[in-house]
Amino acid sequence: MTFIDIGFGNYAAAERILTVASPETAPIKRLVQEAKDDGRAVDVSCGQKTRSVLITDSDLILLSALTPEALAEQLNGGERA
Repeated sequence: MTFIDIGFGNYAAAERILTVASPETAPIKRLVQEAKDDGRAVDVSCGQKTRSVLITDSDLILLSALTPEALAEQLNGGERA
């Protein structure tokens, strides 16, 4: 299993990540709010601005301070997308 750094010493299993999205769009904002209400959101931004939302196959939503581009680069094995 491969893990990626999602910020501040936190890691996620790369194989479990379905999508990396920007938190700025209305559908993602609704998804995040629903996940928070249901207890499925894990905020690993350590008080920083949330710059990306990771959606996993286990229905967890991870909130990260790293940019979607930085996370996508890690998921692509260090290659720019």
